[in-house]
Amino acid sequence: MSDSSTLPPARLRPEAELARDALSAPVLARAARLARWAGPDTRVDAGGGLVEEQLPAAAEQLGLTGNDAAAYASEAWRIAVDTGLVEITDEEAGTVAAGEDLALLTGGSPQDVLGVWLTALEAVLADASVPDLDDLVDAMAEGGEVDLSSLDWDPDAESEFLDGVLGNLYLLTVGEDGPGDAPVPLPALAASVIVPSDMGEPSNEVLEQVSDAMMRLDDQFRLLEPAGLVEYQPVDEALMADADEEPAAPVDDTDVARYGMVRLTPLGLYGLRARLLDAGFEAPAVGDLADKGADALLDGTAPFPPAAAHAETELWLAGRSPLEAARELLAAARGSDPGAPLRRLRCQQALSLVGAEAEPALREVLGDAELGGLARVWLTEHGARDVPAPPQEMVFWLTIDTVAAQLAAEGNSEELRALVEGLARQHSGFFDTAWRVEHPATPDVLEAMGRLHPDKKIAKEARKAAFKARSQQGG
Repeated sequence: MSDSSTLPPARLRPEAELARDALSAPVLARAARLARWAGPDTRVDAGGGLVEEQLPAAAEQLGLTGNDAAAYASEAWRIAVDTGLVEITDEEAGTVAAGEDLALLTGGSPQDVLGVWLTALEAVLADASVPDLDDLVDAMAEGGEVDLSSLDWDPDAESEFLDGVLGNLYLLTVGEDGPGDAPVPLPALAASVIVPSDMGEPSNEVLEQVSDAMMRLDDQFRLLEPAGLVEYQPVDEALMADADEEPAAPVDDTDVARYGMVRLTPLGLYGLRARLLDAGFEAPAVGDLADKGADALLDGTAPFPPAAAHAETELWLAGRSPLEAARELLAAARGSDPGAPLRRLRCQQALSLVGAEAEPALREVLGDAELGGLARVWLTEHGARDVPAPPQEMVFWLTIDTVAAQLAAEGNSEELRALVEGLARQHSGFFDTAWRVEHPATPDVLEAMGRLHPDKKIAKEARKAAFKARSQQGG
């Protein structure tokens, strides 16, 4: 995933709703509770962690019991310190006080709350990239330092691996061809970062790498779920039993859910998008363009999948009257630059969502060479009367423009192939006229038609016409 590419737009919940989710996420809720519990008698060690004798009281405050209660309380305290909910007032004495950010959780804006949660998320993600504590203890050298080489652990590589997995989970969530809100099987997610895209049948070595990655992700997602990032169904313990152990119950190897299922929560989608933006990615969200001009809407939605472009356009139209919106869209659709055909296609799609009140704006451009064709289409589809027939040159210009837009939007798709075949079939002598069309994309469109048409004779006619068009335009 390149940071120069534009990702599909995310559909985010309102910030007020996301802030409520953040406050109820166990990681932040526990940290806030300990920050409010801390007082003048609270003491921390040199690293800012609660001193050992106060951990039982902290665990009791959080309602934690069992062997891991003190460890969970210690983690919650560290999150409170990392997020600024608690501040160390005297490092030598080990005293603390409520941090400035604690007040944001009750008196701040939803954006303030989400900012605190994002800081907590970064701390949890850093923890998720660290090896198991038992492994760390075993790797301690005599001098008390961790020998990373004995762990076979590269912190940067581990962090990059987790970022790659989360990036793919984000793409699967926002992409229209992905599962959306449905959970993703852990094996598929692990394979997405391990198995090369051009590999056919994975080798045994690659499958073993996928299996190892699954086990790492199982541990990591168990840590990330309390942060509110994901909903996670862990790998069935029976599947991880030793080969010589008798499973407690029959194991169904065909049930993919037993190998772990994960999905981003709405809060997790917000959090990953924020991280992607910080990393320099173009990660739009539906609604980003609602208060922008029509030029920003048409250019911005050009790379969007159809459903996302539709949703973005509806939000943009909601803030304008139909007539005002139509005039603004038509003005923004003009141009002879390479992106203009796709802008006009997006304009036409946007105008299909506008009611009959926009009719005067469409009639105003009937004589416009670039817009007159799509205006006639709109008026006819909306049952308008007295729509003048288009001159032949306008029909051909609109045809070239439409194919150019489809090429930009979809490339050599099956839909475009069908359109090309239909044009050649319905218009006898199409290429004799088409090469004369004064449209900047005429040569490229005719070349594409020659490439896409399955009939060799017609394809040759298209290529000849493309050559004439290019010569006419001085290319």
